[in-house]
Amino acid sequence: MAESPGHHDERRDSDSSRSGVVVLHDVRTELDSLQRAVVDGIRHAGYDEASTFAVRLALEEAVANAFRHGNGEDPEKVVTVEFKISDEKVWIAVEDEGCGFDPDAVPDPTEEANLEIPSGRGIMLMRAYMTDVSIVAPGNRVEMVFRPAG
Repeated sequence: MAESPGHHDERRDSDSSRSGVVVLHDVRTELDSLQRAVVDGIRHAGYDEASTFAVRLALEEAVANAFRHGNGEDPEKVVTVEFKISDEKVWIAVEDEGCGFDPDAVPDPTEEANLEIPSGRGIMLMRAYMTDVSIVAPGNRVEMVFRPAG
């Protein structure tokens, strides 16, 4: 993958589709290429379409939340995404440059009183589709693991 101005892509494996570190400067222009790289790695590892969909959706939510909520849409701040894909699991970390948040303070979007509040849906989707989701203190890094059923 050729580097574009302001885009850093560091691959750490001999199999570049299976791991990497990508620094994103703009979610609108760079998310698609990141998703393609991760999806290619997932498919190369033999995961099915349902697994591919789950990981892609969780990644999209995590990156969007990092830009929107973590970085406050500040164009000077970046989001760093690390990923490692093996036959057993997919590991993804998304880190923003914000001050973090308390995941326990996010309202449950499934409670009737919160149905009209837009907050919390991204985290809910990540937790629904991934095997494990951890918000690392101070709350500006999410680490997700997907393990296929079976």
